[in-house]
Amino acid sequence: MLHIDGSPFRNCDGVTRRNFLQLGAPLLGLGLADLLRLESHASQARKPISKKAIVVFWTHGGMSQQDTYDMKPDAPAEYRGMYTPIKTSAPGIVVGERFPLQAKVMHHLSLVRSVHHENGIHAPSAHWMQTGYFGPTLARIAQQNPSFGSVVSRSLGPRDPQMPAYVAVPKAEAFGYQRAHYLGKAFNPFDVGADPNAKDFTVPNLSLPGDLQLKSVNSRRKLLAKFDTIRRDIDKSGVMEGLDTFKAQALDMVAGDRVRDAFDISKEDPNLRDKYGRHQYGQSALLARRLIEAGSRCITVNTGYWDHHNNIEPGLEEHLPPLDRAIASLVEDLENRGMLNDVLIYCAGEFGRTPRINGHAGRDHWSNCFTVMLAGGGIQGGRVVGASEKYGGGVKERLATPLDVLATIYGRLGIPLDTHYDDDAGRPTSIVDGGKPIRELL
Repeated sequence: MLHIDGSPFRNCDGVTRRNFLQLGAPLLGLGLADLLRLESHASQARKPISKKAIVVFWTHGGMSQQDTYDMKPDAPAEYRGMYTPIKTSAPGIVVGERFPLQAKVMHHLSLVRSVHHENGIHAPSAHWMQTGYFGPTLARIAQQNPSFGSVVSRSLGPRDPQMPAYVAVPKAEAFGYQRAHYLGKAFNPFDVGADPNAKDFTVPNLSLPGDLQLKSVNSRRKLLAKFDTIRRDIDKSGVMEGLDTFKAQALDMVAGDRVRDAFDISKEDPNLRDKYGRHQYGQSALLARRLIEAGSRCITVNTGYWDHHNNIEPGLEEHLPPLDRAIASLVEDLENRGMLNDVLIYCAGEFGRTPRINGHAGRDHWSNCFTVMLAGGGIQGGRVVGASEKYGGGVKERLATPLDVLATIYGRLGIPLDTHYDDDAGRPTSIVDGGKPIRELL
């Protein structure tokens, strides 16, 4: 049993990360063979495999849109913040000076500056952005709907059956509500469980027990294969073959080369690794590209904690440069490999931050109007959709809801928007309800 502890912070809502990170492994106590069996059952109704995939940069805690994607340079100092806007490769679009690399590829990126929902508390807001639906409160914290990553996993599955469809790097986030809920554990993310930038990076969930050597496993597999041949000769019905399939797949994932090679980031050109940045954000983005090439469908890169109520500048200085390098490098890498039109990139958090800087030199929670970024995957680049008011307090034009954003994502990935899945009570539940794709991006 692997137990991954997050840092023991207590966020501003008074709930510790440790309350949420009692994670069993692998995959919340679900055996790998069980996972493959469930995925196989679900895949029976899947459509032919497409190349579409998504990489998500989740900014847990809420990134400040006024300091990044929605600058207010003409506002008073207490609103505009500490950064200067810079021009980008998309005429008329400016971003904050800590995003110089994204500025160079802005013709591939688009911004929705008018996202709105009606809650300013971490848990309900994270649920809203990750699932499209308002759900939990601090009194009822449990997830109520499946995450969009799980919907993608259920709807499309992996492109290669040996690869996990949905992966969280380094692990599913505490308030991210990134799990499958009533879709079933088979569609939870595969938690990497380690920092891809670590010198000795390995994936715990793909490691053999300490007293078991790969050589002995392979020898045992050969022995079992011979034994299975005898059993199948006796069992002409094929029942034994069916029972063995999933255990063989699980063994191949752990002891085989396909998945292990995909996670072996050391095989990348050191110069490319340098370009992405030798930090968790950059190497996670590079790992995401490797996993998608190998056949995974949805990779969520969890980028740390952005809840900057106090002294926002040092917090942003820690996060913005590595995020900028990770996103821009991924865009360029995908374009160079001819993958950008198939791989959607999405950057968002549960909300934005207050237009006015508070008395502690920070910004508080703000859901009335904030920005998300989308690129690739058939999204038209170099566009801005919607606008915030003069100082960023509310939506000035083209309000977009979380379900509108998810409808856009699902549509670009080729998931029918009339898809429904049965909830815990057996009721068919829409993946988008009343959400509509943001047509200006298409």
